[in-house]
Amino acid sequence: MKEILMYLEQNGRATVQEIAQRLGRDEAEVSRIIKKCEEEKIILGYKAIVDWKKTEENRVSAQIEVKIIPQRGDGFARVAERICEYDEVESVTLMSGGGYDLLIRISGKSLEEVAMFVAEKVAPLDCVTSTATLFELKKFKDSGEQIGKSVVGDQERLTRL
Repeated sequence: MKEILMYLEQNGRATVQEIAQRLGRDEAEVSRIIKKCEEEKIILGYKAIVDWKKTEENRVSAQIEVKIIPQRGDGFARVAERICEYDEVESVTLMSGGGYDLLIRISGKSLEEVAMFVAEKVAPLDCVTSTATLFELKKFKDSGEQIGKSVVGDQERLTRL
C-alpha cells in the first residue's frame, strides 16, 4: 500500500494500469487498494498544482500565525475546527516549538481581502491572543514541483554543473 500511496502522491493523475505496471503489481490489486484508501479517508483527494502567476487570476496567498489560549477539554481543536469552516482557508496546522500555535494558509483576491479576513474572522475569536500575517511574495516550489522556472535559468544552471 505504501508504494502505491507514494506514487499517487507524486502523480495524482496516474491510472491504475500505469501504477500497476510501474510497481509490478496486479491492476485489480492496485484498484482495490486505492478504493479502500479512498473509503477509509487515507486518500483525501487529488489536487493539481497550479502556477497562478501564469493565469489572469489575481491571487494573494498568506500564512497566518495564530497564538491561542487552549480550551478546557478541547485544547486547540475547537478553534481550529471553527477556522477550517471558512472557504478562504486552505489549511490549518497545529504547530509546536514556535511562538504561535496554529498556522493557517489562505488565499484571497487582494492583500486587503486577506487582511480583512484576519481582522474580522480570526483575531476576534475569544481564545485568540495574537496573529501575524506573512504574505507570500514569490513561490519557488510547491508540493515538490518547481514553479516559474525559466528556460534561461535552466540553461544557466546546467552550464554551471
